[in-house]
Amino acid sequence: MIIKTPQELHEMQQIGSIVAKCVQHMGESIKVGMTTSELDNIGADFLLRHGARSAPQVMYNFPGTTCISVNEEAAHGIPGKRKICAGDIVNIDVSAERNGFFGDTGYTFLIEPVNAAHKHLIDTTKAALKEAMNIARAGVPINEIGRAIEQVAKKSGYKTLRDLASHGIGRSLHEYPETIPNYYDKRDKRKLENNMVITIEPFLSTRCTSTVTASDGWTLTTRKGNRSAQFEHTMVISKDPPQILTKV
Repeated sequence: MIIKTPQELHEMQQIGSIVAKCVQHMGESIKVGMTTSELDNIGADFLLRHGARSAPQVMYNFPGTTCISVNEEAAHGIPGKRKICAGDIVNIDVSAERNGFFGDTGYTFLIEPVNAAHKHLIDTTKAALKEAMNIARAGVPINEIGRAIEQVAKKSGYKTLRDLASHGIGRSLHEYPETIPNYYDKRDKRKLENNMVITIEPFLSTRCTSTVTASDGWTLTTRKGNRSAQFEHTMVISKDPPQILTKV
């Protein structure tokens, strides 16, 4: 989406704030022993109270309100009977629609007691997001986002999940540019445009570079023992630092 009017910007700011506060509220509500379905219900109630609808449900008939992925699961985890345990890595991805506009954000939470290696993965993924946003300016090649993410990952000994990507967003959950890779693709000649709305969401991994789809048809998993992390913001691109719409 290219923002063309103040009203469009206002609507994107509103839905961005809602999804950001939702994922924060869900993270604060996590308790050891609760199921991912119970955690999802907390997110569903939050979105309902704020007049927003689950984007995965609206767009793809996803069997849950939010995506909750635990440990070896990298993304698109279906909320269900799985219980959250001490020491788990829990990724919550919240995307929603309000008044025809979409916002998307993700955050990876560490459950006490925190493993030092897990914390390092989390911190590095946050750093990758920061570096990618630092170079995201109008006129910059889109593949520089992937380069920034990949460089941070490699420096700390991590890999990027190459089959998961950032994307454009606005009037739909996924818009042009539909795929913004988490690695440098020299063949990609696209450039960021002024007032373009995109997400940036690095997926860093300890061992794997790709995922497989679980038998449920949705959850994207990695090898046993692998751990991954994702952080995501929706933002408006300009010649200055991007305006983050999902910052609490």
